[in-house]
Amino acid sequence: ACAEYLAREIGPFTLFATHYFELTVLPDRIDSIANVHLTAAEHGHGIVFLHSVKHGPASQSYGLQVAGLAGVPQKVLAHARERLLDLENNAVTQNNKRPQRQLSLFPAEPEHAVIAMLAKLQPDNLTPKQALDALYKLKATIKS
Repeated sequence: ACAEYLAREIGPFTLFATHYFELTVLPDRIDSIANVHLTAAEHGHGIVFLHSVKHGPASQSYGLQVAGLAGVPQKVLAHARERLLDLENNAVTQNNKRPQRQLSLFPAEPEHAVIAMLAKLQPDNLTPKQALDALYKLKATIKS
């Protein structure tokens, strides 16, 4: 939102350094934005940024490597690598697709009982009487 506002409303010369791939689509929507990246060479868990600027977004995030360069303790980086691996594994197993949204910083609202009941219903397997009974249960749940 900040990048879009700056580009559309203010128009300054601004450099964003980020590992959020969601920002890489902004040039598709705003002509005054361009993606560039530094080429990099990885070795082990480290990274060396080369003195070569290329057009387009980077092919991957170097967030953990940059955190290491910034002095984040190795214990924290090791834990972050574990969490990243867990997140990537869980994301891939869900429909074999990675999530397209940024994870929320705020806890999710608890699921309403009616939503849970609806999720369990299989309307094609209900008789008309069972469907009517289910409707009455849903209505009673809303009132309580």
